[in-house]
Amino acid sequence: MAVVPGTWADYRAGHPSRPALVGEGAESSLAFDREDKGSLYARGGVRDYWIVNLVDRALEVYRDPGPDPAAPYGWRYRTVEWLGPSAAVSPLALPAVRIAVSDLLP
Repeated sequence: MAVVPGTWADYRAGHPSRPALVGEGAESSLAFDREDKGSLYARGGVRDYWIVNLVDRALEVYRDPGPDPAAPYGWRYRTVEWLGPSAAVSPLALPAVRIAVSDLLP
């Protein structure tokens, strides 16, 4: 899932290039989403990447992308926060909005 600024009409001629937030729901793909996709999103400049970790019933919040030659695609997130069901989080694009992690979990 991607959250982008504007309205659908803003993207009639093409896909958005800078999402405000990218999120994944992960169970069997958890390691791939963390390492490979995370490295690609970091390299692409996505500032806010969330993984709804269905295995551990948690939200993993990845921020602050930066170069790292050891990462699969040369970039990774330097800040990672793990939040349990009782926590809340704010997207970088909307810091006044609080989202309960439990609302993101099945």
